[in-house]
Amino acid sequence: MLLPDSAVLSAAIDWLGNGLWDLTWWQIVLYTLVTTHITIAAVTIFLHRTQTHRAMDLGPIPSHFFRFWLWIGTGMVTKEWVAIHRKHHAKCETEDDPHSPQVKGIDEVMWRGAELYRKESKNKETMERFGHGTPDDWLERNLYSRYSWQGVGLMLILNLALFGALGLTVWAVQMLWIPFWAAGVVNGIGHYWGYRNFEATDSSTNLIPWGIIIGGEELHNNHHTYPTSAKFSVKKYEFDIGWVYISLMQKIGWAKVKKVPPKMQMGDVQPVADAKTLEAVIANRYEVMANFAREMRRATKGELASLKAKGADLSVLKAAKRWLHRDDDKVPAAARTHLVQARAAHPALDKMMTMREELRQLWLNTSQSREQLAADLAGWCHRAEASGIAGLREFSTRLRAARA
Repeated sequence: MLLPDSAVLSAAIDWLGNGLWDLTWWQIVLYTLVTTHITIAAVTIFLHRTQTHRAMDLGPIPSHFFRFWLWIGTGMVTKEWVAIHRKHHAKCETEDDPHSPQVKGIDEVMWRGAELYRKESKNKETMERFGHGTPDDWLERNLYSRYSWQGVGLMLILNLALFGALGLTVWAVQMLWIPFWAAGVVNGIGHYWGYRNFEATDSSTNLIPWGIIIGGEELHNNHHTYPTSAKFSVKKYEFDIGWVYISLMQKIGWAKVKKVPPKMQMGDVQPVADAKTLEAVIANRYEVMANFAREMRRATKGELASLKAKGADLSVLKAAKRWLHRDDDKVPAAARTHLVQARAAHPALDKMMTMREELRQLWLNTSQSREQLAADLAGWCHRAEASGIAGLREFSTRLRAARA
């Protein structure tokens, strides 16, 4: 048996240990983070904001780049991802939701989210009903969709060539990035734990206010409140890095944004709330309720300070304060007793909760005429300002300045 030439053997060993690039460990880590971040950007900008929700248009250069990158970086098929996510919004937190932690449990979605995705991708009804309008050109039919897993195989070969045996680890991280962060964290924790800016109809939450790791997808409650917005951040302290990339692409003509979150316009305070006030309130109802929640938190803080000054028990109000500004069907059974006790002990908070529900009924009541709803809003403002509760009076006064 002939042994290979020592130089060839040495070269092979060197390649296995270092690859063609011969990078240091931190350079390989940096490469991995950069490539996985590009994958996140492709998912949030191309698959999510552009293809699924049509919040923006992308030019051919970024569109084709993202499609190619997703092919080698994830093996995901555009139509499948789009259809499944559209179904998630249409059937959110019902038995038909492909990945709801409220229905399937947080462990199932967090750790087996990718399996739920693959299972739903085989549902022909889902693909036909929700997958319309996605790319259907020659490349999609004959390469990206037809040979979806050959793309990630190409990425494996590339990593092995560049980094030798360590390339397998780099590839494994790249392949696990989306299943963990998107399928697990966003779809799981994003409907289970976090803070909420808006009382959306589902349990969506914002994970953290700095949308960097998952490209802005951390701001999940904002997204579910305004699903057709290309921008996910709504508060001054929130940051959506996906929106930064979109803004840059828009400046060079590679993107065109269609929608962003609405912002309530304020004018002069009107003597009486009128039809224009009603129009502004309904159009910006999520922002209106977020502003009301701010007044509720401020009033609760005052009540807690008063109890503390008297040396009274704070436990009941502390246990209930998280739920005072929430819709009744969002309050868990375990918190209802504390909520009832807190309302009974604090008439001002009870009044604010009652008035909040009356205000919410303005846009839920579809049987009343526009004129009647405007009169109801005017009556609501009058009662709020005559209530003797500072938070209600100030909120109502600002509301009378709202204009569509």
